[in-house]
Amino acid sequence: MLVAGVARALKNRGLRVAPFKPQNMSNNAAVTVDGGEIGRAQALQAWAAGLEPHTDMNPVLLKPETETGSQIVVQGKRFATVAARGYSAVKPKLMTPVLESFYRLKSQYDLVLVEGAGSPAEVNLRQGDIANMGFAQAADIPVILCGDINRGGVIAQIVGTQNVLDDMDRSKISAFLINMFRGDPSLFNDGYDLIKTTTGWPGLGVVPWFPHAWKLPAEDAMDLRHSEKGSAKIVCLCLSRMANFDDLDPLCQEPNVELIMLQAGQAIPGDADLVIIPGSKSTRGDLQYLRDQGWDIDLQAHVRRGGYVLGICGGYEILGRTIDDPEGIEGTAGSDTGLGLLQSDTVMTPNKVLTQVNARHCATNLEFQGYEIHIGQTTGPDCARPFATIDGRADGATSSDGRIIGSYLHGMFSNDTFRAGFLAQLGIKSELNNYRQNVETTLDQLAQHLEQHVDLDEILRLAH
Repeated sequence: MLVAGVARALKNRGLRVAPFKPQNMSNNAAVTVDGGEIGRAQALQAWAAGLEPHTDMNPVLLKPETETGSQIVVQGKRFATVAARGYSAVKPKLMTPVLESFYRLKSQYDLVLVEGAGSPAEVNLRQGDIANMGFAQAADIPVILCGDINRGGVIAQIVGTQNVLDDMDRSKISAFLINMFRGDPSLFNDGYDLIKTTTGWPGLGVVPWFPHAWKLPAEDAMDLRHSEKGSAKIVCLCLSRMANFDDLDPLCQEPNVELIMLQAGQAIPGDADLVIIPGSKSTRGDLQYLRDQGWDIDLQAHVRRGGYVLGICGGYEILGRTIDDPEGIEGTAGSDTGLGLLQSDTVMTPNKVLTQVNARHCATNLEFQGYEIHIGQTTGPDCARPFATIDGRADGATSSDGRIIGSYLHGMFSNDTFRAGFLAQLGIKSELNNYRQNVETTLDQLAQHLEQHVDLDEILRLAH
């Protein structure tokens, strides 16, 4: 959020700015203009900077598939899948592409804003580090240490970080910043001065809580909030490996929609109008997770009551009859029986589809923009009733009664006209006008917020 706000503020000053995060861990990815994928946070930061997202902005993306293993995406393409313990052996190979991407950006823009990952105080992970101080040393860049006061203990965060860093890493930190302060910032004056005196680092400001942050695309599933307004009820099943859930951000802002992020152990409400099964990084694993919550039984009851179901990407695959992963691309090789709500079958293939698309919704004939990011290939009788067409080819499937819908397309609800038309089919009136302009306005508000509370001139002076 800080990088997005600073990027927009400096763009508004007339500078050419690019975001960069050496390593991110997220299943919420964005498809880039050069046909790869990066963390969605860097896509938002690129938006703030007035740029199309590019794979150089996040050269290493870790996409968790299990509790102990992740797929590694390097410069937008799948590189390997490793267990957490095995990642330390892979990291030394990744610094080269990380630096390649960084230097390409540096050569094209006035300023590159680098976001770390986690904390530089994780000294147990320092060897081979490419995300924080390891990268700062390799690229010879200054560091601003940001402390999150909202979680408490910010004085110990910053002073403690100085204490555990070695001399070389400590010398790279040029200043500190306090983020997400609630209430009167002057109440923290003594604490702020204590940090300056104890560490010897200059402070760049105290950033008050930004109340409009929820209007920006969520980086993490935990950032998606339950909207307690609206007469219509849309339920999203929060899968254990939920991926690419940016479809939900515009729905959260619809005045007539109550968006429920349904957590494990909760039953699907009997008065839901629409249930969304989102994308997943581990489709067969999340199919079992869905069953473990009893949501498969709830969905059958929801359908009997005349409710609608929308499966997006992995959720689309879960709705079908079978999911076959013969090569074990998402985990152990094998096949599982799906929910059977769509007459369709999916096979996982090694070739990943990564593309931005212009599509036409078959039911309403409305055009919209979206993107595909999947390895599954789905066929079957219900695919004869596609969700959309893309340059003459069909996407998705629809049940014979039109209430069970599946599609591989993400980002569809960012399109105002399409979103209004889709919701109208459910008897829901859309009252959110110009979602993308709302994001633009919020980014400008964030930029003004940081101009007021952060010494941006000093940030520019520190950069080199």
